[in-house]
Amino acid sequence: MRIDILTILPELIEGALNHSIMKRAQEKGHAEIILHNIRDYSTHRQKSVDDYQYGGGAGMVMTIQPIADCIEKLMSERDYDDIIYMTPDGKVLDQGMSNTFSLGKNLLILCGHYKGVDQRLRDIFITKEVSIGSYVLSGGELGAAVLVDSIVRLIPGVISDETSALTDSFQDSLLAPPVYTRPQDYKGHIVPQILLSGDDKKIEDWRFERALERTKERRPDLLED
Repeated sequence: MRIDILTILPELIEGALNHSIMKRAQEKGHAEIILHNIRDYSTHRQKSVDDYQYGGGAGMVMTIQPIADCIEKLMSERDYDDIIYMTPDGKVLDQGMSNTFSLGKNLLILCGHYKGVDQRLRDIFITKEVSIGSYVLSGGELGAAVLVDSIVRLIPGVISDETSALTDSFQDSLLAPPVYTRPQDYKGHIVPQILLSGDDKKIEDWRFERALERTKERRPDLLED
């Protein structure tokens, strides 16, 4: 999979994409993540990428020209499954969306800043608008890093034990059950005996029951689906 990310602050996202699972995914050739500095495409003498709003109001707006030129160049080189805009008013990211994105071959992600991008960019180019929650960040870079991490870890071969990703929270509309490791007894806090039984069926049933209990308690909205 190839993921192109358009940003005015590439250094803000580089660290998140060059460590741990994301780093290994790129080293193994499972993912190619390329950052594009929008300012490099600006025709403005000062490499400006923003301007005042029509109609007045506080805050600047990202201009069409540099972003459109960058997107059009990339689109001339390959077909994109989706062109995604990170924005607080987008659809809130969930596991189902990440699963779907992970099946693609080429994705392009645009990180907004200031008051956002000129609406015409959204009308012309954007196929999906994504939010990571009901709050506002300084820019779309951190949201893009979250989105990319949630996608890349699902690509076959990225995680050595592929069944691990399939049993994460939200994959079956349930939160994950409690997990335990050694020691068996920590200051009187004992690992549930069922997990030591070796009975796979009983362990599976126990985990499902605990996952259901946790979901009912913490995220009952997930069960509405």
